Order: sequence, then C-alpha cells, then structure tokens
Amino acid sequence: MEQALRFESHAFGRPYHAARVRIPARTRDTELHTHADFHEFMGVVSGRGEHLLTRGVDDLVAGDVVLVRPHDRHAVRGSAPDGLEFVNVAFPSSAWRGFLDLTRTDPAGSWAASPGPVTFHTPAATAVFEHALGRFQDEPGPYDLMRFWIDLLPLISPVETAARPGTPNWLAKACTAMRAEENLRGGVPRLLQLAGVSPAHLSRSLRSAYGVTPTAFVTDLRLEHAASLLAATNTTVATIATRCGFTSQSYFSRCFSTAHQLSPRDFRRRSQRAFVP
Repeated sequence: MEQALRFESHAFGRPYHAARVRIPARTRDTELHTHADFHEFMGVVSGRGEHLLTRGVDDLVAGDVVLVRPHDRHAVRGSAPDGLEFVNVAFPSSAWRGFLDLTRTDPAGSWAASPGPVTFHTPAATAVFEHALGRFQDEPGPYDLMRFWIDLLPLISPVETAARPGTPNWLAKACTAMRAEENLRGGVPRLLQLAGVSPAHLSRSLRSAYGVTPTAFVTDLRLEHAASLLAATNTTVATIATRCGFTSQSYFSRCFSTAHQLSPRDFRRRSQRAFVP
C-alpha cells in the first residue's frame, strides 16, 4: 500500500530531518510513497541503485543528488554488488517556499515541468549532505537548514545572469568567478583582472551580453550574497557589508533597501520567522 509520509512524524520538532540510508543489493525495495507536506534532497554517497518512479526506473550512482517533491511517487532499491548508500535531508515545503521567495531565487521554477523527481550529478555536494547530517545529530537550528540550501543550490543549479547567445567564454568565466566572496570584495577592478581585457571592452561586452554595466553587475552580485549571509548567519550587518565589498554600512543599507524593499535588519527578522516550521 502506498504511504503518504508526514514531516512531523520523522522530524520531532526539528527544522529538518537527516539520515544515512543503506540499502543492500538483492533486498526488497523501499515502500512506494509520497510526501504529504515536505520536500527532500537525496545525496548518493556510494554504490549504485535504482529509483523506482511512475515514469519508469532511473539509475542512481555516487555523486547524484535527487530532489523529491510532495507529489512525487517513488521507491528505492540497491544494485549489485555493493548496494546503495545515500544521505537524505527532508524539510517542510512551507519553509522551502519561504526560502525561495525571501532570497528571490527560484530554481524550482525550472524543475516544475519534470514529471518526477529531479536528478543532478554533482559529487561536490556530498560534503554538504554530510555536514547537514552531522548538524542534525547535534540539535540543529533553522540556520542549519538555510546553510544546507545555500551551500547546495549553487552546486545543482548555478544561478547565472541571463546572457545572450554568443556570449564570449572569457566573459562567462569571469562573471561566474565573481560570485566568490574574495572576488566580490575586489569589485570592478577584480572583474577586470579576471576578464583580462580593457575597461572599455569589458563594459561593451557586459552591456551586449547581460544588459548591465560592470558596476551594476558587481552590485547585484554583492546584494545577492549579502541576502544569503543575512538569512543564514548571525554576522553583523556591518561585517556583512564589508565582506561583500561595500565601503560603508550606510551605503550598503541604502542599496539593499532599494533592491529588496526591506532594510537588512528587517530582511533578517523576516527570514528568521519564515524558517521556523
């Protein structure tokens, strides 16, 4: 009989549930089930297995990450010779939607058309799952769930500013590298170093490919990173401003308020309320 699992039956008051699951080869499948009120990410640590879905069977290998939504019907089995091992992280769907709305990131929009669980292959995500599992064993708080999302999402769905077809490779690589915090602090001069072109050529290329100036591009990335730090840490607003490359807290607050229609402190307070299941 198909089960519809509920979050509170497993999390017992914690903001998320995490577990290491080992399914030996040649054992019976897990029970076919759906989720009544939660999403989960599965991070395959080792071995091989099969994901049994309404549309058929997907292979699972080490390094795979699977997003399972409440309406997805699925079960899992291990494959010879070693079976399957994965870390499962489950969280309330309401908190997930709140995170996407608050941080203005919506990778889920591109996944909505999938008829079943969405699979990615990114071995680097294994460490993110292991960290979430370790924190779950030590009375996790809402910040630990946010940190899991913030660390995982760039690995499975890198957020890129939409570029026009034909964007030069050197520009795409430089813009991606600018997401690193140490590069953000360097601002437009650092972007120029990464690009290896003249200021005029960089400006023309950015306008053509992304429709923005170099200054606007860097500012948008800084504000995006600041929003993640405000939501997921207790770091002071002044420190966040410095880490993101703003020359003063007051200037950072003006820029952030204009972009989000909330002050940095109000944004943080709202995020804390949003992620308490």
